[in-house]
Amino acid sequence: MAIDLRHGEDVEDLVRRSEEFVRDTVVPLEERHGGVISAAGEQARLELQRAARDAGIFAPHAPRAYGGHGLGMCDRAPVFEAAGYSLFGPLALNIAAPDEGNVHLLAEVATEAQKQRYLAPLAGGSIRSCFAMTEPAPGAGSDPSALATTAVRVPGGWRIDGHKWFITGADGAGFAICMARTSGVAGDRGGATMFLVDADNPGMRLVRHVETLDESMIGGHCEVRFEGCVVSDDAVLGAVDEGFAYAQVRLGPARMTHCMRWLGIARRAQDIAVGHTVRRELFGTRLADLGMVQQMIADNEIDIEASRALILRACWELDQGRSATRLTSIAKTFVAEAVWRVVDRAVQMCGAVGISHDVLLARFLREARPFRIYDGPSETHRWAIARRAVARHTPTETA
Repeated sequence: MAIDLRHGEDVEDLVRRSEEFVRDTVVPLEERHGGVISAAGEQARLELQRAARDAGIFAPHAPRAYGGHGLGMCDRAPVFEAAGYSLFGPLALNIAAPDEGNVHLLAEVATEAQKQRYLAPLAGGSIRSCFAMTEPAPGAGSDPSALATTAVRVPGGWRIDGHKWFITGADGAGFAICMARTSGVAGDRGGATMFLVDADNPGMRLVRHVETLDESMIGGHCEVRFEGCVVSDDAVLGAVDEGFAYAQVRLGPARMTHCMRWLGIARRAQDIAVGHTVRRELFGTRLADLGMVQQMIADNEIDIEASRALILRACWELDQGRSATRLTSIAKTFVAEAVWRVVDRAVQMCGAVGISHDVLLARFLREARPFRIYDGPSETHRWAIARRAVARHTPTETA
């Protein structure tokens, strides 16, 4: 079997231009605001996206019919990594969560009318969105089947009632994709439906921002209530009771694009740290020439390259139209922990500077830590990976 890890010349050119744009345009703004997107604000998003569009690198993931580059998963990997070199980079290219995942979902599932109403402006950056699935305990979280939000039929449509939280980007979003139970009870593996809910619907209410370690997600992580939220039949995304299946359409690719973006931050942390060790002299030699520091540098290189390989392996499966559930779980678990290790070692190599505000390593550390929980905690993925391995070695009973 031939294995070719090269990308096409058009992708390589897009990577190069993305790297230049992030370095020259995005990083200075990020550093000026300490990596906190709320400090930059919505106007900064619009200006960055306008600049990215002018540079010809905007929306690399979106279908060409909606102004994007139409890249597959493998070709997205180096572009998203280049954008992720800055915390603000994904936002600039319009590939930040949750919008990026919602673009993918809408492109796969939405009707033509829904694509015109929601996908077109989302891919173009004129609106933002959110994905409302996670609920406070005992509702949906690591176990989506615990979904407690309900949607019942009413004349001409549906009434949604439920309590959501950690809904990324909800503040300022133009619409939400809300997961609600339309049949069965909490704990059932089926019976969920996705609904498109406009932000001006009086039945959808933003309660508060949930304060978290990370602050690089525009629109924050919010608590949202759906109370007598009535939507029309046209608001159903896909088929009724098939929401969990559609969630898988979004979930695997979104796990990988998260990994791609965070790999960019790992590279940035490594560059900052190695640059520091080359310039800093201790005990009569460069810090970079000390054995313990060289081990940290080498371990970072190993984690970065191993992460990139796992991402590409899972993305290849996705590009073949396969679910790649096992491989995306493996990649997500490894990359989330590897990125943390890389940034943590970078802080250690930089010493006092690493924990200061003179460089952004401390901010990267705060931003990277939640990734071991978002998109499924490492423990949940390990449980699923182990369960599949055990199943492969368990004899099937025959009559």
